Amino acid sequence: MNQSNPSPPGRAVNPGDMRMIALDLWRDYIMKSHDDRAVRDLLHPDAVFESPVVHTPQRGRDIVFKYLTTADKVMGGPNFRYVGEWRSDNGVVLEFETEIEGIKINGVDMITFSADGSLITHFKVMVRPLKAINLLHRLMGEQLAKP
Repeated sequence: MNQSNPSPPGRAVNPGDMRMIALDLWRDYIMKSHDDRAVRDLLHPDAVFESPVVHTPQRGRDIVFKYLTTADKVMGGPNFRYVGEWRSDNGVVLEFETEIEGIKINGVDMITFSADGSLITHFKVMVRPLKAINLLHRLMGEQLAKP
């Protein structure tokens, strides 16, 4: 992975890297629009989601869509921000911070893209500290249980 100093959100780390169209659209969704319809179009039909609290990878556009949009409802408030970015040839690691119920949450979104950069094929989330994982487990469970 090409590692470089974190850059401000929305700025390319290495301008020569392949343009990851889905990354730009993901940032627009999570930081501005929160338009759930936009997320579905970003996901490869065979996309995989790996949660910090669910042991089994979740496979397929529909379930990945459900997890990502639920995570936006739980964490995507005014406190959410990306604070670091590292790129590889076909992916990115985005470090994020937020605060919910007085608990500071730090984590990373590890995103892999299709060969042309237009679709998300794999989305893995890692979170710290343990208090944050427990809180997100509870909040995500409550949201996912809703019809």
